Amino acid sequence: MSTSKPLKITGFFTLSLLTLFGLIISSLIMINQLGMNQRLQGWVNLLWLPLPLLILIVDRICVRKFGTKSVNKIQWYILVTLILLVVLNYVRLLTE
Repeated sequence: MSTSKPLKITGFFTLSLLTLFGLIISSLIMINQLGMNQRLQGWVNLLWLPLPLLILIVDRICVRKFGTKSVNKIQWYILVTLILLVVLNYVRLLTE
């Protein structure tokens, strides 16, 4: 009889896991290529690994402290704000 808690999934949790898997897989593919430029880019891609790991750790700490519902609400506000900034920047670039 194990009393395991269900995994509380948030938006940043899934995005950081997808980013981690994508970075690792693409880096491994690039490192195993024949060209030196692609090998070097594969190793440089691995330098981005601490960022999604940091986001994952901070997300888990916040979920443990504040709960999934409030953390999800804040994370969606952050994502919508970032998407709005990207759209505004795109419009600004089109008008130049």
